[in-house]
Amino acid sequence: MRMGFGLLLLLVFALTACAPAQTVVSPVAASETPAPLPPRATPTPEPSATDTPAETATPTETPTPSETPTPTDTPTPEATPTYAILRGRVNVEKVSCRYGPGAMYLYLYGMNQGANQDVIGRNDNGTWALTKARGDNKSCWVRTDLMDLNGDIMSVQPVHPDDYNLPKSPFYGPLTNVSARRNPNNASEVIVSWGPLILRAGDDSLQTPYVLQVWVCRAGEMVMESIGSYQTSVAVVDEGGCAEASRGRITAAEKHGYTKFVEIPWP
Repeated sequence: MRMGFGLLLLLVFALTACAPAQTVVSPVAASETPAPLPPRATPTPEPSATDTPAETATPTETPTPSETPTPTDTPTPEATPTYAILRGRVNVEKVSCRYGPGAMYLYLYGMNQGANQDVIGRNDNGTWALTKARGDNKSCWVRTDLMDLNGDIMSVQPVHPDDYNLPKSPFYGPLTNVSARRNPNNASEVIVSWGPLILRAGDDSLQTPYVLQVWVCRAGEMVMESIGSYQTSVAVVDEGGCAEASRGRITAAEKHGYTKFVEIPWP
């Protein structure tokens, strides 16, 4: 009986020795419960080179510099000429002072020897002087050689035909049938013709009835000339060789003044 019990203990011991060891887990106290680990951050995947195409930068256009303007020479303003006003003294017994620079223009008044006038203008070549008495608002023309001047007539301001103060006729219209033609026997001569001005009794000025103002070529230069006529035609010398075209106009006089100018159809 004891033998059997002893064999039984040996058998139990042998089985126990051969059994695998078991790990004993000690219970953890509630207070020692480990704190939960924080959630692991999920790494944000970096975009691959093919995710979003990089924006291609538009090259900035380099402005082409504009040409620097070449400074131009500033024109120097022309100096306004300074003209003289002379003093003139009549050197003949009597002289006529007229509305225009020529004996063909109407008479305004006469002056005796020794009369003094201011000389305020001249024609282009200085053969006639535009004069005025001091304190008077009327001016008229005197032949330059009939006065003694205290200076050079060419230092006085030139006065052109459009500035002549010709009185206007209130009663008569312009001349009619004005024409012009080259002389077939002389190409440097122009014959100007017109119809007569028929005046009422008492309106005759008793002076030169017709006046032409012409700009014609003489010796290669343009000259202005006043021509008076008692007839209804006149020959005007007009040579060739000038770049500027010749021209002319005509008027008639009656005692109150001049008719309106008519342009001559220059050939």
